[in-house]
Amino acid sequence: MTVMDDASNPSNSPGQPDSQPAQGQAKAVVVTRGEPDNGPLSTHLRELGLQVLLWPAVTVAVADTAALEEALRSLSDFDWIVFASRHAVAAVTERVTPAPANLRVAAVGQATSQVLHQRGWPVDLLPDEANAAALVSAFATKPISGMKVLFPASSRALPTIAVGLKQLGAHVVQVEAYRTEPASLDIAQCHAVIDSGVVSAVTFASPSAVIELERSFGKEYFDKLLANAPAVAIGPTTARELIERGRSPVLAESATLLGLAVTTFRLVQTRH
Repeated sequence: MTVMDDASNPSNSPGQPDSQPAQGQAKAVVVTRGEPDNGPLSTHLRELGLQVLLWPAVTVAVADTAALEEALRSLSDFDWIVFASRHAVAAVTERVTPAPANLRVAAVGQATSQVLHQRGWPVDLLPDEANAAALVSAFATKPISGMKVLFPASSRALPTIAVGLKQLGAHVVQVEAYRTEPASLDIAQCHAVIDSGVVSAVTFASPSAVIELERSFGKEYFDKLLANAPAVAIGPTTARELIERGRSPVLAESATLLGLAVTTFRLVQTRH
């Protein structure tokens, strides 16, 4: 399951780093997460002294929320609600406030949990590792059988959570809370940057980013990019998408955007 953290349209040109690195200077790090120029991952990387190339592979779009709104009208009928991304949190908390008193809340990881707390929602279940399999394992320690679970998710949500909870005997209602779509990149410009060799690492914050970047660039340039610049994955599910494509990604020290940035910084330091 995606630790899904995508977002809006970047404000700078997606094919150019902050400035072209001169000889001897640090190269640029690619951010494939959909975020603006001052987005959290880009900001963390710049604060660590790295140059950033914004190549958003995916973007988040508004979904048809009719099914979500219908489920939220009967939220009192549910025992649990499960959040696998901050976008799902936003979609629900914009429509429901405060959190229903008798509804228990699960979050896939610390980043999602933090957003819930910021919006005044409690978190009753948080796995030790920020991935879908760990969340299902955490639920296995709870009396979940026969309970009704609402799972507001991305249009591209992988089935791990829903299938896992159903296997534990829960009645899962999965509704689309937002859509994840391919972003628009200047492919020719990106190819030229790859050919120039100025990329030192590529960060991936979701499986969708891996899938869409390969689709946008084509296998030849996707492989060329990652042959010369190591991939850094935010979590094991994202890493699995890269492994399936013949890559050996570096796993972030923690499944957070800060952890992704720090791991990338350390990797770049060892390579230059």
